[in-house]
Amino acid sequence: MTPTVLFLHALSTVFMTGLIWFVQVVHYPLKAMVDTGSFTAYQRAHQTRTAWIVGPPMLVEISCSLWLVIALPEPLPPPLLIISFAFLVLIWLSTAVFSAPCHCKLSTGFNPRVHRKLVSTNWIRTTLWSARSALSIYFLLSFGGT
Repeated sequence: MTPTVLFLHALSTVFMTGLIWFVQVVHYPLKAMVDTGSFTAYQRAHQTRTAWIVGPPMLVEISCSLWLVIALPEPLPPPLLIISFAFLVLIWLSTAVFSAPCHCKLSTGFNPRVHRKLVSTNWIRTTLWSARSALSIYFLLSFGGT
């Protein structure tokens, strides 16, 4: 079971890392270029469509990460498994505390201040997912080498 969990963990984490970098560098900044009259409809469509793309891999990622923290499979270092899980908890918290409220406010119309906050606070998730990708690949390679 462990190789499958590690593979799904790495796959979902690396997928989310690639996606968050695209969102950070391309998608979120481009929101400022959407016509004001179309922005509310655009933002609502963004929220609905994005949920279908990020929901499944985020659920796979947290399920696998939780399993790894509970199982602590050898030879993986328990402190790194715990740190990786803690990073994921911080990602979810950042989503709940910063990203979701910004999206909610933007769904009523474009606000430059809220948009700047969305882009700037998203660096938290981008950085943490990047670190998690490195750790998930390390876990996969470490386990595969035994």
